[in-house]
Amino acid sequence: MSIRKISTILAVLLPTFWTAATAVRSSTLLLARSHSLPSPNAGAPLTQWAASLAAQSAADVTRVGMLAAAVPAKPKSESKGRSFVPIASGRQILSINNYVARARLGTPPQTLLVAIDPSNDAAWIPCSACVGCAPKSSPSFAPTDSPTYRPVRCGWPQCAQVPGVASCPGGPGASCAFNMSYGSSTLQAVLGQDVLALEGGGAASSYTFGCLRVVTGQSVPPQGLLGFGRGPLSFLSQTKDTYGSVFSYCLPSYKSSNFSGTLRLGSAGQPKRIKTTPLLYNPHRPTLYYVDMIGIQVGGRAVAVPASALASFDPATGTGGTIVDAGTMFTLFSPPVYAAVRDAFRRKVRAPVSAPLGGFDTCYNLTGSGVRVPSITVAFAGGAGAAMTLPEENVMIHRTWGGVACLAMAAGPSTGVNAGLNVLASMQQQNHRVLFDVANARVGFSREHCTA
Repeated sequence: MSIRKISTILAVLLPTFWTAATAVRSSTLLLARSHSLPSPNAGAPLTQWAASLAAQSAADVTRVGMLAAAVPAKPKSESKGRSFVPIASGRQILSINNYVARARLGTPPQTLLVAIDPSNDAAWIPCSACVGCAPKSSPSFAPTDSPTYRPVRCGWPQCAQVPGVASCPGGPGASCAFNMSYGSSTLQAVLGQDVLALEGGGAASSYTFGCLRVVTGQSVPPQGLLGFGRGPLSFLSQTKDTYGSVFSYCLPSYKSSNFSGTLRLGSAGQPKRIKTTPLLYNPHRPTLYYVDMIGIQVGGRAVAVPASALASFDPATGTGGTIVDAGTMFTLFSPPVYAAVRDAFRRKVRAPVSAPLGGFDTCYNLTGSGVRVPSITVAFAGGAGAAMTLPEENVMIHRTWGGVACLAMAAGPSTGVNAGLNVLASMQQQNHRVLFDVANARVGFSREHCTA
């Protein structure tokens, strides 16, 4: 069954689901969450909140389907130095499903709020005269205003590295074009190069990106996207001589519009005592960040999860396994894992049960009660005690009016290419430092408050 079909079924069956050269340095950027979920305002009907949950549910399922596409990864490298970049939750800024950072593109620099996506490779930016891009009120990039812009020609190495399908109808000297999909959108772009800098980070003089010309659908971030995956055109690969293929982030709450989160580039400035687990390489999906999840605890007690459901991806097919993804909002566990976690959670919570909100099937009425919500701990392989312990803020999604709260996790697809895949999503990562050290093949987790 296709992911699109799965998404359609969920939308029907779950109608009430809430929905950075040569010198080596380091940078930290502040991140902002950008998301379309409206805040459940006081007095708003419960059905309105539930409908917004349903929209996000469909978006998460569509994204998991999109993660099936991948491109070959680049070799590893070393790093020194540091650079800090502010990031923020753009939910109230751009109404998109990503965290964002301020970027400067071209000469003189044109400022944009770009989405940061660790599970995608290429960058793409809406260019002037783009058909179907964001409204004119949203900034776009004007290549003709930047004397440092140059098109990437067919026959250049970068043309063969695009994540979609390269098109060169004009022959070797023509501009390289490509088509690809992102979420429920499709896009057409020409490949170009220009000076790119993230706020708080160093500049890359010839950064390769897609200049959007035609977009259909609503999934493409209005001011563009910067891929932090492991492919050859990702930020990680294009700046590896500067930052050594190392970065980390701390995601602020999706309710915050402040640039209080940080994206740290380079090995210097990263946490010294962070617990790490091996970063796995899936040749079938080399862009994605796989880790080996070995157990889950609810309220400090181990959950009886089938070992097969926690196994690493199947090397023959690339299916299954566990990825860390900041573009999906709510964690998706494979059905056997989710069922075990949900049942253990239900046994721990003593509160009046509320009706399910679509894919959120574990909901409670917490009005006037001091209910103790159990923590959930996800443990990883490596023997160093690498784990994420999730307090209530990472476990429950609360409605500000009416006292309804739900376990902010759901079951992933049971069939298709994503069957058995576990996705550790952004809400569960909020106020944690998550380190991606591709140079040393490790991922780390530590608690860090970054919500203003």
